Amino acid sequence: MSFEHMSFAGIQWQTQEQEDTDVLDEELHNLIVWNDDVNTFDWVIESLVDVCDHNPLQAEQCALIIHHKGKCGVKKGSFDDLRPKAEALLDRGIQATIDC
Repeated sequence: MSFEHMSFAGIQWQTQEQEDTDVLDEELHNLIVWNDDVNTFDWVIESLVDVCDHNPLQAEQCALIIHHKGKCGVKKGSFDDLRPKAEALLDRGIQATIDC
């Protein structure tokens, strides 16, 4: 990082400029669970705890959002990290997708 000093009307300002780096940020995706008329709240909550490592309260809140809004982003991560979680939810009969 570099710093630049400026002065306006006797006030000293110091700005900080971030230099470009060669580090690429890994693109994050969302694991989305969709509402359906088949799975119970308890099954969705249990699945989010088991598959996504949610605590019970977090899983319950996600289940309520899924029910009321039709979907919920339940986990962020790289595609490679989310894919097995999505497949595990699908194996449990829960509709899940990964956004791109």
